[in-house]
Amino acid sequence: MDTLSHALWGNGLFGYKKYWKVAIFFGAFPDLISFGVLFFVKFFSGSLKYGGPPTLESLKQLEPFPEWLFLMDNLSHSFVIAFMIIGIVSIFRRELFWPMLAWPFHIVLDIPFHTKDFFPIQFLWPVSDIFFDGISWSSPYVIFPNFAGIILLYVLRIKKII
Repeated sequence: MDTLSHALWGNGLFGYKKYWKVAIFFGAFPDLISFGVLFFVKFFSGSLKYGGPPTLESLKQLEPFPEWLFLMDNLSHSFVIAFMIIGIVSIFRRELFWPMLAWPFHIVLDIPFHTKDFFPIQFLWPVSDIFFDGISWSSPYVIFPNFAGIILLYVLRIKKII
């Protein structure tokens, strides 16, 4: 799923009053820690390429992704790592427990919407490398319901139904 959607879902479900920015951050965190870092590395090294969104085929033809990117993606998309860090943080800052749950929810959303061909979500890493071969999040069957779900969530929040 795209990073903006993750941030919106995180805020919509876990962002309440004082800590809504924390929920937005942790909703997007797994993508920021991997592809966000890659963006900055490429930007500051001058190797960032501009253009439209890449297709899976065009990505395969580009230079290979750096090895560290796969490690960061596995680290940030692991329930094991997420709950371990949330547990440690909540010992010292209990009020951050709820908004930080946007992180594992990000993982829940990614599991069915990543294929085995492009960064499959190894949600139990480093304990297991198991993953689910899902439907690409860029598919219209996923994108349109995703946007509709986000709109519905915010309408319900605005009307104070949830």
